[in-house]
Amino acid sequence: MATWTQLNLQNAASPLMEQLIFFHDHTLLILSMITIMVSYIMISLFFNNFTNRFLLEGQLIEIVWTILPAIILIFIALPSLRLLYLLDDTMNPLISIKSIGHQWYWSYEYMDFKNKIEFDSYMIPTSDSTSSMFRLLEVDNRIVLPINTQTRILITAADVIHSWTIPALGIKIDATPGRLNQGSFFINRPGVYYGQCSEICGTNHSFMPIVIESTTLNSFINWIKSF
Repeated sequence: MATWTQLNLQNAASPLMEQLIFFHDHTLLILSMITIMVSYIMISLFFNNFTNRFLLEGQLIEIVWTILPAIILIFIALPSLRLLYLLDDTMNPLISIKSIGHQWYWSYEYMDFKNKIEFDSYMIPTSDSTSSMFRLLEVDNRIVLPINTQTRILITAADVIHSWTIPALGIKIDATPGRLNQGSFFINRPGVYYGQCSEICGTNHSFMPIVIESTTLNSFINWIKSF
């Protein structure tokens, strides 16, 4: 999860987030090179004592500064289009979860089992939290999922627009009343991952966190049996 003074993105916990971080670094490198080059040219112009009173046109330089940005945009656009395709690609999921946004909590349904599992997830108030909990981020009922398993999530809302977001997994899906949105993710390492509603949904918008706990398959099965 994000911590104080952290400037970079959160560590990736899914292949899609890894690709997003790679694309971010790739684009940032290109932008840094452009910034350095333009800054050098501008500074050199300030200290340039040469003038050309008879310069009316420069076809060569105009061709260069038209073609060069087009080539740079191609190097940015091709990885971007590939990444957009990967983000929208939905493989055969092994587990499906339905998430419903309320003012101001989340409710979840596991729909793949004989006995459908349903529970609400409320934020633990600061007065009830312990020193081992993250303030305003911990919930009373976590989402438990097995690692290395393709998961599909169906998201909607019961009242106003919410947004289901887990930064470490690279997933952000709007929860819209009367509409069922779909997303998928693949957690490749165990851990606890925190997220928050990313749509201003009312006065308690900041108090409806999301917590996913990824475990081994055996631990997940034991958790399912506990219901």
